[in-house]
Amino acid sequence: MAKIHPEISEDLKKFIEAQHIFFVGTAMEDGKVNVSPKGRDSMRVIGPNKILWRNLTGSGNETAAHIKKVNRITLMWCAFEGKPMILRCYGTAKAYHERDTEWEELNGMFPHSNGARQVYEIEVETVQTSCGYSIPFMDFKEDRDVLEKWTENKGRDGIRDYWKEKNTKSFDGAETGIFE
Repeated sequence: MAKIHPEISEDLKKFIEAQHIFFVGTAMEDGKVNVSPKGRDSMRVIGPNKILWRNLTGSGNETAAHIKKVNRITLMWCAFEGKPMILRCYGTAKAYHERDTEWEELNGMFPHSNGARQVYEIEVETVQTSCGYSIPFMDFKEDRDVLEKWTENKGRDGIRDYWKEKNTKSFDGAETGIFE
């Protein structure tokens, strides 16, 4: 049922680009495993083994802390319409922040968002597809705009204050590196 691929083919790239939601999984050696749903226009496949993902401000910053401690990441997409499939990309990630020289170019590949927190460059080591036969059909209605409205109302200074309060450490107390 599951198939291993050495890279993201053009067909798999099209599948990724057609999905409205994906999931990010990370973990440190000890502590909680984190799986986060992601949406919006936040993913770019830029090569057969390279993905850019722009992470927006959220209530936690688990991915950043986990990547800093144990550099491994899994991205997963499910087909909720059409032919069934689950796609996972396993790899490592490098975080870019607005303090980094690469930030302007990388963040510029996505629509403007006051909530932009990091852009992750993911080196994909293994690609796996599986059947997805148990995944339900679901119809996409629309993207939520709550986060964008909230970050626009807060402004960049308000977002930085929020990061200081909520995003400097993981739930397990690990540093996220957001202000290093």
